Amino acid sequence: MWNYTVLESVGLLALFVFWALILNELWIIFYTCYLGHVLGHSIKPRKLGKWAVITGATDGIGRAYAEELASIGLNIVLISRSRDKLQSVAADIENRHHVETRIIDVDFTKEAEIYDRIARDINGLEIGVLINNVGMSYKYPEYLDQIPDSSGFAQRVVNCNVVSVTRMCIMVLGQMAERKKGFILNVASCSAVVPTPLMSLYSSTKAFVYKFSEDLALEYKPFGIRVQCVLPCFVATKMSGIKNSSIMAPCPADFARGTMKSWGLEISSAGYWFHKLQWIYYRRLNQISPSSMANVTYNIMMGLRKRAFDRRAQQQQRQRLQQEKSSVETNNPPVVPVNRYSLARVERDLNEMWPTLAEIPRYGITLHAQTGF
Repeated sequence: MWNYTVLESVGLLALFVFWALILNELWIIFYTCYLGHVLGHSIKPRKLGKWAVITGATDGIGRAYAEELASIGLNIVLISRSRDKLQSVAADIENRHHVETRIIDVDFTKEAEIYDRIARDINGLEIGVLINNVGMSYKYPEYLDQIPDSSGFAQRVVNCNVVSVTRMCIMVLGQMAERKKGFILNVASCSAVVPTPLMSLYSSTKAFVYKFSEDLALEYKPFGIRVQCVLPCFVATKMSGIKNSSIMAPCPADFARGTMKSWGLEISSAGYWFHKLQWIYYRRLNQISPSSMANVTYNIMMGLRKRAFDRRAQQQQRQRLQQEKSSVETNNPPVVPVNRYSLARVERDLNEMWPTLAEIPRYGITLHAQTGF
């Protein structure tokens, strides 16, 4: 029988622990994304209240959640900035799912006065679900002090990503606690838990949402309120700039459906199954080699920044070429085709082919003789 050395024994133990951790992670993904929902362990939104309130509800993930909740019979309060979009989405949801809707058009980048209006508009509604989805990000990765109007931009991001989540939670927690039931979903980002240089302001506000949600979940658990935080990676939305969905960047509808299966089964996660696999990779790499993780994310952000600058340079070049073309056309207008016997034709012949009036006496000719008129 072979005897293992101490070093071999330690190596085998480390290998066993490693695979045990991996299998545990995979089991959690399987349970929260599929089995728990099949067994009926996930939340039943219809049992929590008649209404769901969703911020950032006219596009992307917010609209997808609105559609999914309306499809199971919840009335929807849609909150977003554009009244026209809100009316369009509300009409579509009412026609397709035969539920009630209310719309509130406010800009979450503004100051606190908007919350008084929201509170008035949702007063008296039995709110079972709140989804804090509204968010604001960078147009492209950039150094903080290089962002145009960086101070104003910073205040708008904090208002939209931090203040909105806090104030909306405060607004509904009281009535949920009275009824001993309710569910709050706060949408953060994977950037909250991995190094994200060149998007430091955005990622730090999402880190607040992550920490706030986890502590709030423990705080209000005795009152029957579930608080959950979802930290997605890339989703094919207007905000991310990804136009075509894929397994790595699902469409909003697939993402919403996937994450809803995990409601009530965990406090925080990436939500979507493939994003959870990515999460495992990011976290393990960050634990094993923080420098490697930092280099990976830094290079990704710098690459995105470079592409944004290249696109902007191309747009400026196209604009310059268009302006030059317009200038040339203005200085050299095209010759307009004219009818042979039109007055314009006669005028052109006189200007281009006929001697000047000063030369006519010298040549001893007449207009009638040369033109034939």
